[in-house]
Amino acid sequence: MEWSDSWRGAFRIELRAEAVNLAWHGWPVLPGTYPAGAQWAGREGVEQDGPVPVHLDWQERIGTKAEQVATWWAGHSYSILLATGHGVDAVEVGADLGRRAAVALRATGAPVPIAATPSGRWMFLVAGGLELRADWAADHDIRHYGQGEYVPLPPTPVQHGVVHWRVKPQICAWQLPRPGVVQDALTEAVLAPADYGLLTAERS
Repeated sequence: MEWSDSWRGAFRIELRAEAVNLAWHGWPVLPGTYPAGAQWAGREGVEQDGPVPVHLDWQERIGTKAEQVATWWAGHSYSILLATGHGVDAVEVGADLGRRAAVALRATGAPVPIAATPSGRWMFLVAGGLELRADWAADHDIRHYGQGEYVPLPPTPVQHGVVHWRVKPQICAWQLPRPGVVQDALTEAVLAPADYGLLTAERS
């Protein structure tokens, strides 16, 4: 997706504000590359895939204070990356399974921050320490992001749109659930019929 210079300049303000807000709440955010035609810009030269951290030593920059985070976005419309494994982990699933799991969580009164990509992937953000059964995760296309990894957060621009919140962190007062809460919801979602979320929405 092509982003014009004028659009990028305006959008940088929103990206910067969101990055600072996340850092202020203690979330380890980092600047990432952004789409430039069919490639990704932000590092020296361009990357074929992204978004990826702008800084090669990104793992040494985890936990940077909000004031310094603000300077990273001062001149560029960098993506917002969350370094997982440092108090926050992510569980990524397909949109259909994610929708059913979100319904299960809502039924228990346990809101969880959820981000979604234009390509149909949902990311449930949880406290660290998750361990998924490898066979179970592979069978249902579930991926856990932990130590040494990262995920994009809203409003990160990607090739075909923008990462967006399905459930904002403010909804749960920035409190992350225990990993088991999401894993239980995913288990229920896996066993539920494909139209589980639609049927529940019709009854509500």
